[in-house]
Amino acid sequence: MFTGIIEKIGTVKKVTRLSKGAVLQIEADELLKGVKIGDSIAVNGVCLTVTGMSGGCFTADIMAETMRRSSLSDVTSGNRVNLERAMAADGRFGGHIVSGHIDGTGTVTELKREDNAVWVSIKADPSLLRLIVEKGSIAIDGISLTVAYVDDRCFKVSVIPHTGEETTLLSKKPGDSVNLENDIIGKYVEKLLGTDSRQQKNSDFSAMLSENGFI
Repeated sequence: MFTGIIEKIGTVKKVTRLSKGAVLQIEADELLKGVKIGDSIAVNGVCLTVTGMSGGCFTADIMAETMRRSSLSDVTSGNRVNLERAMAADGRFGGHIVSGHIDGTGTVTELKREDNAVWVSIKADPSLLRLIVEKGSIAIDGISLTVAYVDDRCFKVSVIPHTGEETTLLSKKPGDSVNLENDIIGKYVEKLLGTDSRQQKNSDFSAMLSENGFI
């Protein structure tokens, strides 16, 4: 489990491509203090297992499903990535509940400065947008952010200077892909109400309440 509060920006040192998956070697330096093989580290929001450590770097395997679901399929040597270790039980919960299980990717369409902040607009598939709510939480490349605007084509977040300096988000350009993880609470509510988009159901919440005597 993660919080979406990025601890460090790492650098991809090597990408070994497999037939469908890959192996990443990432420079993380002091972030690896106390980390052991088998621990989880979120890389651009994707929960990966540490399989080896050497010289301030760690390695992690990426399975084919992760390559299909996330922007890690586009990562190359020299890329900077957001890193967060799994949350310690005695740590502060500064962001929101982030599982590290990516729902899909979005595309950056615009970065626009407003005073001391930068508005970042991201286009996403309707299946992702339906679970994004204004003033709700979203993880973008592993960064816990508050949704400031959403419609049926895109959503926007406003990034303060500290977040811009401590993450890779403001280095993105229009057309770049980012990993998205919807708020897990919304996903569970959708599933329990029988409105999961994968099942193509369109249950009427009000009708359900009425049928069960709540209205």
